[in-house]
Amino acid sequence: MMTDHLLKKILIVGGGSAGWMTAASLANSLGGKCQIELVESEAIGVVGVGEATIPPIKLFNQKLGINEQDFMKATQASFKLGIEFVNWGKKDHRYFHPFGEYGAPFDAVQLHHYWLQARRGGDTTSLDEYSMAWVAAKAGKFSPPAQDRRMVQSTFDYAYHFDAVLYGQYLRAYAEARGVKRTEGKITGVEKDGETGFISGVTLENGDRVEADFFIDCTGFIGLLIEGALKTGYDDWTHWLPADRAYAVPCAADGGDEKGDGFTPYTRSTAREAGWQWRIPLQHRTGNGYVYCSQHISDDEAANTLLANLDGEALADPRLLRFKTGKRKKFWNKNCVAIGLSAGFMEPLESTSLHLIQAGITRFLALFPGAKHDALAEQEFNRLTTLEYEATRDFLILHYKASEREDTPLWKYCKNMSIPDSLQYKIDHFKAAGRIVASEIELFRNPSWLAVFIGQHVWPESYDPLADMRGVDGAGRLAGLRRVMADAVSQMPTHQQFVDRHCKAPPQA
Repeated sequence: MMTDHLLKKILIVGGGSAGWMTAASLANSLGGKCQIELVESEAIGVVGVGEATIPPIKLFNQKLGINEQDFMKATQASFKLGIEFVNWGKKDHRYFHPFGEYGAPFDAVQLHHYWLQARRGGDTTSLDEYSMAWVAAKAGKFSPPAQDRRMVQSTFDYAYHFDAVLYGQYLRAYAEARGVKRTEGKITGVEKDGETGFISGVTLENGDRVEADFFIDCTGFIGLLIEGALKTGYDDWTHWLPADRAYAVPCAADGGDEKGDGFTPYTRSTAREAGWQWRIPLQHRTGNGYVYCSQHISDDEAANTLLANLDGEALADPRLLRFKTGKRKKFWNKNCVAIGLSAGFMEPLESTSLHLIQAGITRFLALFPGAKHDALAEQEFNRLTTLEYEATRDFLILHYKASEREDTPLWKYCKNMSIPDSLQYKIDHFKAAGRIVASEIELFRNPSWLAVFIGQHVWPESYDPLADMRGVDGAGRLAGLRRVMADAVSQMPTHQQFVDRHCKAPPQA
């Protein structure tokens, strides 16, 4: 078997979630045919706030052969059925972005058109009440979805909350057990070939030189290889997503009452004066953060606002993160691919950070290069990744744009700002007839867009005319769905009970 055309060595620069997710995936996929080395420095801290995820993370773990219960115990994880948004569409208003579908299909016409029909007839029931994920989440209940598609318990999905630092450590052990070499050291120089401009190696602080055929940049915001060495360039999106800083702080877990109702199976995002605050319940603590625009609030005010709105005692001092929303002009440049924050950053409003790492790894494996530079693979990787980033960007912008709030400078700016044509096209379709249109690559599917459109009061002028032509008793079917969902949820254990029975983490040392 000829092997001259294969990569002999890949160097991953940087650890954290991005580095060790990449190392674990490569180790699992390459069958030991390519040497994988990861260089990281313990002196350089990891961002470590990517604690909430979306459902595809389950597929990532499954591909690695990771046992869900073991993973959850090791990372202090909890279950996530979606995100509750507070004060976004307007103050003192809440809505839920669920994982899964609304209701269960009972006709060719989508359920939300029958809901719009019933609403026009005077029914005031919230769309949330037709989401199995929300009916369970608001009751503090959890059990895995049913496999039988005929059951309403099959219509929801779930993801996880977990400690991102512990997840990185878990994947490090996985990767090292499969032959990945870890090198401790701070990089002081990047060497390039004088003719091609390709990266040839990196120099460490102790003078050692590490060479490879291909490099993966997991160095975070700094982009040591993709930007520092290759000068790739950056598309700045702060005119659409103006938040540029975040404070993060853990606090004591809120156990609630004896039912464990404070241990919610969902993330909460609360809009504040100059941004928004996240709340992520783990088994051993609650993660919190305030993402904000520094033009509209000082760092001290932001930190104080965060500390004043915790469920429990702060377990550390707030940690400040600075960022610029946007993406690299290329994610794959020459013999380097950027994964994670080195590729770009979009605030964690919809828990996309770890997913974009996962998607980048999956795409790289699908277009995996040989020893000879593959310009077409590079081009296709950049095309697809750009589409995914832009579609995700548009979904996040919608949260800010589709708000009735003008009570602070940030919200007034966002309500009146210009937006990408691609997003305006989606809004126009939904306003006209409740239609949800999709582009080539959509991370967030129709139910997600529907949740934000309706949750933030983007009301259609009409609904699908087929709903009036089919002769279906929409109102009756909707009422029946609510009864079936309520009965199903009444039989579920609480989130706390389910975790305690199946995946409770051992006490911390």
